[in-house]
Amino acid sequence: MTKAMGAATMRRIHVGNALSAFGLGFTVPFLYVYVAQVRDLGAVTAGLVLAAFAVAALIVLPFSGRAIDRRGPLPVLMAALLTAAVGALSLGFSSSAPFVLLSAGALGAGQAVMQPALATMIVECSTPGTRSRAFATQFFLQNLGLGVGGLIGGQIVKHERPSDFTLLFAIETVIFLVLIGVMLTARIPRSPRITDATPQSGGTIRDVFRNRVMLQLCVLGFVLFFACYGQFESGLSAYGVEAAGISPSTLGIALAANTGAIVIAQFAVLRFVERRKRSQVIAAVGLIWAVAWIAAGYAGLGHGSQAMATAAFISTYALFGLGETMLAPTVAPLVADLAPESMVGRYNSAFALVKQLALAVGPAVGGPMGATLHAPYIVTFLLFSLGITVLALRLGKHLSPAQNHPHLQKSRVVAQGTPDSTEPVTAHS
Repeated sequence: MTKAMGAATMRRIHVGNALSAFGLGFTVPFLYVYVAQVRDLGAVTAGLVLAAFAVAALIVLPFSGRAIDRRGPLPVLMAALLTAAVGALSLGFSSSAPFVLLSAGALGAGQAVMQPALATMIVECSTPGTRSRAFATQFFLQNLGLGVGGLIGGQIVKHERPSDFTLLFAIETVIFLVLIGVMLTARIPRSPRITDATPQSGGTIRDVFRNRVMLQLCVLGFVLFFACYGQFESGLSAYGVEAAGISPSTLGIALAANTGAIVIAQFAVLRFVERRKRSQVIAAVGLIWAVAWIAAGYAGLGHGSQAMATAAFISTYALFGLGETMLAPTVAPLVADLAPESMVGRYNSAFALVKQLALAVGPAVGGPMGATLHAPYIVTFLLFSLGITVLALRLGKHLSPAQNHPHLQKSRVVAQGTPDSTEPVTAHS
């Protein structure tokens, strides 16, 4: 495959990421209102629908990685998109609890499998030297898609009529079908690999976790997602309302500040991040998030004015966004570089599974704490953030130079006068 063809495929992958995120932001924020109020199925059913997304993801992700490695990421992505399209369309016409739950499960399963499939496609269309920028672009487009999708979706359903929601889910279905057409034109090459990734004889999720370095990264990833993403719309928002006196409209501004920080800073931060060791970048994120939790503590526990509390609370979300821009070009490429060539899909799916577990546990733990135990909540997650720094530095001791600092390895090749090629990058322990 020529370089131009590879770039064209990468553009299609990025379109896929943006459209899938747009579809997610287009409907998911409004599911509770749709089920509980518009379909009049009650708060309990609405909660079960949201849980169905997480349960479906936990069921399918252990199997999706093996399918990606055996069949290739593209056929698995097609199946995920088709499943999500069926789920979205049926959700728009469902009026009873069983059909709503089944439809939500199909939509959740499809959306869960899209992420490791698209991530594996990025790995196959990039090199260790270009992978950070590719994943940074993915993260940028995902957040842009989520924001734009939520904004447009909110305008469509602002009157809360059943027909408006049916239209919303129908549009989401069309988006998934269009994405199928776009991705069918993609050609996926085989990428250069880091050759000292630990070989695996088996082929299950359990075999992935037998790689001790990958296991350490998954523990670190769980803490990352638990202490940040798992708190955005649960514990931290509850803490803001109950302890800091933040209004719902201010919560919206805080979330916008998070997205704005990502959109504005992503590529500026990338230049800083890709020239430094990945473990040190992740450790720095832990320190930035510790400052964010201190700001949140001041917002709810300090004795300043309401204006100061509001500014501190919004700053918390912006600082989280800054940390996220540093993680995007760091963690996902590291997962890929730890994976043996035949198990990239399984490694991506295993890490996605860890993320889903953290996103399920995070709100369950943080929600009640943020609403009632204000000081313990801040102290707990401040310590989790500092724990990220410790875990990242420990992980760095077990990474090869090529895995921890691929930009330096690339610079050495250029300095030696070796042209770019498709040969594997060899890391020396």
